[in-house]
Amino acid sequence: MKYLENFHELKSLTRKQKFFLLSLIPIYFIVIGLMAQPIQEIIPGMIAIIREPDFLITDYFVVGGVGAALINAGVLTLMSIGIIYCMGMDMDGHTITSSFLMFGFSLFGKNILNIWAILAGVYLYARYHRASMRRYIYIGLYGTSLSPIITQMMQMGSGPLPLRLMLTLGVGLVIGFVLPPLSTHVHYAHMGYSLYNVGFAAGIIATVIVSIKKSFGMEVESRLIWSTGYSQMFALLLLLLFGCMIICGVAVGGKGIFESYKRILQTYGISGADYLKDEGGATTVFNMGINGLFATCFILAVGGVLNGPTICGIFTVAGFASTGKHLRNIAPIMAGVYLASFTKKWSISDPSPLLALLFSTTLAPVAGEFGVLAGLAAGFLHSSVALNVGILYGGMNLYNNGFAGGIVAIFMVPVLQSVRDRRARARGGLSL
Repeated sequence: MKYLENFHELKSLTRKQKFFLLSLIPIYFIVIGLMAQPIQEIIPGMIAIIREPDFLITDYFVVGGVGAALINAGVLTLMSIGIIYCMGMDMDGHTITSSFLMFGFSLFGKNILNIWAILAGVYLYARYHRASMRRYIYIGLYGTSLSPIITQMMQMGSGPLPLRLMLTLGVGLVIGFVLPPLSTHVHYAHMGYSLYNVGFAAGIIATVIVSIKKSFGMEVESRLIWSTGYSQMFALLLLLLFGCMIICGVAVGGKGIFESYKRILQTYGISGADYLKDEGGATTVFNMGINGLFATCFILAVGGVLNGPTICGIFTVAGFASTGKHLRNIAPIMAGVYLASFTKKWSISDPSPLLALLFSTTLAPVAGEFGVLAGLAAGFLHSSVALNVGILYGGMNLYNNGFAGGIVAIFMVPVLQSVRDRRARARGGLSL
């Protein structure tokens, strides 16, 4: 009992302690990376990750090796956490979500070189408007979903290196500069019912950039680099991680955690939710563990593999458990994608459908507010849209499902609201 009392004292953590605990997750995987691959192969693997075009789908487990991929992801995540900490910001739900997304997508698209030009563009936007970078840092971190464009620009043509560097930096600055206003604007379109809002904005930017490239005769080839053979290893590692999160949440939160978790389950999860502020760290960590465990088991149950891209999807489900996702609103969406596999020409265990299964949970607020049937329909529709919109930007937007989810939300939500409430029909003058 004395031991548990000491645990309960951890509820009042200092700011430094909170950031340190968050840093333990990337450190955990860095240590695993150092053990998973010979040391002498890690540096060449990191170089290969930096040099390899990384548009969808490029699994860094294949490109640089498991160790190099995990270290790339861990180092980038520590850098992201360090930036937020050094800016003097307090931890909130988006601190956790952005860190988990940075780790996940650094397994198949982001690397220690290709994110900085976009962040610099966001910083330039903040300076232009004489605002603090604190206001836009999370948009910047999420916006690195367009980092494959940076790698692609660097490798475009055979021109002089200084010229390519200047062109790449210019494109990155433009991307970062337009992200904040565009992200704000598109949020009004889907009204927060798609959680990957910056992914929707990034899809629009990627479509414009790729369209310009194609108009100059520069084609973007599709690719599929997908590893297998690591499922057993990562099943154990992920189950251990998420299991520990659940146990720690209960140990720190005590009996009250279940009432707190019940309150989370009653929320819709619409964009803007912050469970860390509303319910505290213990319940948030518990929710993250539950989500991560559910997503991992779901992937294994449908015959999927655990590799860089799917682990990214699992981390996205767990990361957004601090800002909108919970078991009640993600299960119907994932079930909708799974049911769709019985009617479509693809198998749920194929690479793209498997990722759609995980990332479809961007539409969790639809199930949260409108119920299970709406969630099933949203997942069903998302499985079709997500597998086809990538052709617009050639895989250059890592948050492909964010773009697809935004489209599905814009399509579904007004209809659902109108069906639920006959008074919620189109009012006033119709825009023709």
